[in-house]
This record gives sequence, C-alpha cells and structure tokens, in this order.
Amino acid sequence: MQFVDEALITVAGGRGGDGVVAWRREKYVPKGGPAGGDGGRGGDVVLEANPELGTLIDFRFKKHFGAEAGRPGSTSNKSGRSAEDLVIPVPLGTLVYRLADGTPEFFVGDLSAARQRLRVARGGRGGLGNQHFATSSRQAPRFAEKGEPAEAYTLRLELKLLADCGIIGLPNAGKSTLLAAVSAARPKIADYPFTTLEPQLGVVRLAPEESFVMVDVPGLIEGAHAGSGLGDRFLRHVERTRVLVHLMDGTHDVSDILDAKRTVERELELWNPALATRATLPVITKLDLPEAREHFETLRSDVAGLRGISAATGEGVRDLLYAVYQTIREAPAPQLPKVDTPRFILTPKEPFDIEIAEDGAYVITGERVERLAAMTDFDSDEALARFEAVLAKIGVERRLRELGARDGDTVRIAGNEFVYS
Repeated sequence: MQFVDEALITVAGGRGGDGVVAWRREKYVPKGGPAGGDGGRGGDVVLEANPELGTLIDFRFKKHFGAEAGRPGSTSNKSGRSAEDLVIPVPLGTLVYRLADGTPEFFVGDLSAARQRLRVARGGRGGLGNQHFATSSRQAPRFAEKGEPAEAYTLRLELKLLADCGIIGLPNAGKSTLLAAVSAARPKIADYPFTTLEPQLGVVRLAPEESFVMVDVPGLIEGAHAGSGLGDRFLRHVERTRVLVHLMDGTHDVSDILDAKRTVERELELWNPALATRATLPVITKLDLPEAREHFETLRSDVAGLRGISAATGEGVRDLLYAVYQTIREAPAPQLPKVDTPRFILTPKEPFDIEIAEDGAYVITGERVERLAAMTDFDSDEALARFEAVLAKIGVERRLRELGARDGDTVRIAGNEFVYS
C-alpha cells in the first residue's frame, strides 16, 4: 500500500432542520394555538483514531465530507429527527490543522489514542417552531425559524507514525534489512540510495508479552532537516519514538563512519533539539564482512555503547532487540513538539461590523447577524419584523444612523438586500 502522511480535506456539518408553522387541531379545541415542532439538529463531523489504519491514502480519493441535515419539525409540537454524526476514521498519530483564507493555519487536535474522537465541524441546531413565538400580544405567530447553518472548514491532516523505536542512519546503512529480519514488514531492499521512499513499520515480538513497534525512517542525508533527500517529510516520524537505533555501515572507512554518525546526529538536532537527548543505541552493521568486523573492533573504545550486528547471519541482532526493549521500558515518553494553538478572540463591543460598499450599500457582517439572517424566513412579514427587532436590540439600527443611513438606502446582510427605513 502506498504511504501517504498528509492530506487536505473539507468537512461540513449538517444544517439544522427547519421549524414549522402548525396549529392544534383537536375536536373540542376550535381555536387551537400554535403547535409547530422544532427542527432536528444537524450531524457533526467527527474524526476517530483507528489503530487498524496506517496511512492517509483514503483521502487521496475522497476529499469532501458532509454530515446529514436534521429533519424538519412536524405538527402537534413534534420535533424533527436529529441527524447522526459523520464519523471519519483516521490513523493513530494524526494531527489536525484548520485552514482559513488570509490567516495562518492553527492546530485543532492530536489523535494519538485508540478510538479517540475529535469534532471538527459542528452541525446546526434545529429551527424553532411557531409554538415558541407566541406571546400575550401575538397569540398566533405565523412564522418559524429555519435551521441553523452548520460549520464548514478545510482541514490539513498530518500523520506522525507512533512507534516505540526508530531506525535511523544514512542510506544503505541496513535499516530496511534489519526491519525485515526482525519483523513481518517487507520493505523494498536494494543496493542503491533511497531504495526506501516511505517509512516502514514493523512489530518486533520477543515473547508473547514482550513486543514493540519499530519504524525505518528513510531520507536522512546531510541537509535532511531542510528538505534534502525527502528528509523533512520523514524526520517528523522520529519525534514520537522513545528510542533510536542508529545504524552505521561497517564496510566504510572508520573516518567515514564517524562522519556519517555526526551527520545524522546534526540533522536530528537541527530538526528538533530534543532529539539530541533521545535514548540512542549506536550500531555497526554487516559484521558478516571482515572489514566491517575490523572497523567495529576499532571503534568500540571510541563510541560509547557501540554494538555490532549482522542482519544476514543474525549475529548480535537478538541482543540488540532485548537492549532496545529494555531501553523503551526505561525511557520517558518523548516530549512532543509544541504546536500553535488558536488564540482566544475577544468578543468586540458590538457583535457586528458595518462597511459602506462602493455602490453606497451598507454591508453588515458578523457571526450572530449572519446566522440570524440564515434562520429567518423573509417571505413572512412577522418573521421579518422579528428580524428587525433583534437587529435593533443589538444596536445595528443605531449604528446605521450614526453612519448616515437614510430612508431608501440599501442594506446587505449575508446576501440579502433590504431597504433602510
């Protein structure tokens, strides 16, 4: 399966169902009062972490997701049925960011626990039926609310693999060979750089109750933190590991082995300084070859904790795996990199803005007034009167007068035009 670790999707909650205008019709109640039911709530869009998924590839083929709308109300004060939430499965380790035109993206949530859920788009509430608008002076209201519009967003999903151990090293250090030898993973293996173009996960089982997840992280060369060799795409997966196994090709000269070690360590630190303190096991590979064994013996006194293995013959591999398992148990959970969280936006003194367009029209914007307009039935004179009363109550009419609005001027709210009077 192709590995995909980033995707853009759009999500939209379901609109609320409309309230209805209805009246009591009972045998012994000749002049029954209002009895219009409320609309049902629209469905939310929810992301759920699914441990059985390992990639975001499904979002290559389906990018738009919308929850169902709520059902309209009915007679006899019966509310409409609320819609089911739309649950979208994503892999463990998915980070969710919300995008908006003209503003930086901001972090929404981190789905790092199995079956964890995150609501990413709220459904609209149902509109109120005419039963709610009866007063002592208006005993037979002939209008009801429309359903509330739902939230809709563009999201960027970013997958960071959740593994206990990360295998790092320059190309052809033997990372894929080791993973294939100790797990059921079957990465592509060949004797040329960048054979592995995507992270590979494998489960290492030492005993029925002793296992851990290992990931082979490709793309590490000098400049990887800045994007060389696809390194910036894959270094993010190292951040969540507890332990690193740093493989070095033992067939290279001793000076080249040390240079390779410093290169990888420098790239990790430049990507995330916290990785410089991550528990790391340095390992010389290919001990089945005489020159590799010679270089291993030479470096044992210079590199603390250095181990040697041969994935081809199995020499040293099992001891390495037990050392990794013990280190995982003792190592603290990694400190995940901080992400920007949305700042609280203080509510302005007036919950709306008014601008004068080029054609002289007064354009009123603001979440509250736009939502009110979307839920108003402008074909009803009574509903229009209520709409105007609410605008006056929150100060819109006063502000229009201060800006110089006169009878006959055009006022626009959420695509609707009115004549000011």
